[in-house]
Amino acid sequence: MPRFSIKWLAVAVLILVVGGAFLFCEYLIYFPTILKCAWPKVSHARGGGEGIDGRPTDAAVRAMVLSDTHLLGAVGGHWFDKLRREWQMERAFQTALWLLRPEIVFILGDIFDEGKWSSQKHWEDDVRRFHRMFRHSTDTELVVLVGNHDIGFHYEMDWFKLQRFEKVFNASSTRIVTKNGVNFLLVNSVALHGDGCPICQSVEKELIKLSRDLNCSLQNSQSGGAVMDSCEGSQIYPPTSPIMLQHYPLYRVSDAGCTGQDAAPPEERHLLFREKYDVLSKEASQRLLQWFKPRLILSGHTHSGCEVLHDNKYPEISVPSFSWRNRNNPSFILASVSPSSYALSKCFLPEESTVISVYCSAGACLLLLFLAHCMWMKGLLQCLSLCLLGKHKSL
Repeated sequence: MPRFSIKWLAVAVLILVVGGAFLFCEYLIYFPTILKCAWPKVSHARGGGEGIDGRPTDAAVRAMVLSDTHLLGAVGGHWFDKLRREWQMERAFQTALWLLRPEIVFILGDIFDEGKWSSQKHWEDDVRRFHRMFRHSTDTELVVLVGNHDIGFHYEMDWFKLQRFEKVFNASSTRIVTKNGVNFLLVNSVALHGDGCPICQSVEKELIKLSRDLNCSLQNSQSGGAVMDSCEGSQIYPPTSPIMLQHYPLYRVSDAGCTGQDAAPPEERHLLFREKYDVLSKEASQRLLQWFKPRLILSGHTHSGCEVLHDNKYPEISVPSFSWRNRNNPSFILASVSPSSYALSKCFLPEESTVISVYCSAGACLLLLFLAHCMWMKGLLQCLSLCLLGKHKSL
């Protein structure tokens, strides 16, 4: 074979191995993984079946729920770590939007890793990167909750950080979002410390008002639309129990009862949680349950998955982190929610270890090719040496 043919064959194989590994790991791997996911069907659908676009005919809301993206900041974030983790989240999110077409996306806090101490310049840079990564069409609504890394733990938060966060996302951190007759209650759980701090008082006051509005909406529906005297001036919402979303989980002792491939590692499950740091306090948790009687609670913060049943009637799902930085197997929740029912499924993203294995395999292939090339070149040189030596002897 001519020398130039061998050379170009080696170049072609090199491009195929390197380019193929890069294309698969950075783009294509997300498609087969997320294609395994599907929207769960709500039981007892009023219309039954699905519409021509695949949506349940009872107009259940398709909600995608993820948590703890932790966009790295200027202080503690290495440039390569930023590049790697943010690219992973961007490709995962954009692929999920394209394949699953959610109507609404909730991110349960800790959007940023250094919001609690970032300067205004660094904050604006973090926000710009967030909007680039989590860009979406007008068909999808993005709703963001506040976490302790966004405004600081209770002892670090202040009005400036909270209002800066609310201004970026153009909404109050404690409110109700209504979609197709479904009430989603967003709770600023960082401010539920119970010590009477100004932000805590403001959030609790707003929660009491929202509780009154929801209860009045239920009572008005049961009374045939007649407004009770105690409900004068209240805002009317659809008469259904809310889905409650927040960053901190409600109080639980530990993750000892949590199972599944996205649960905390076995050696960490029995570690006791600290109230007001790892989970909400018992008092704050009970107040929320009494005020709102939610049919489902969705929370983040722990970076691991868990299912808990509070008081034998209030289910809570802890949503794992969406970032490879916090776990090898990130995931998110797909929720189909109607006014009377809901169904959940979990969607796992590609594992970081799989991507590393593919790159290592590609590197091993390149090494073998290089050794084979060296062996071939060595054999060629030996052959040429023998030929020259033979000619010399004949002379």
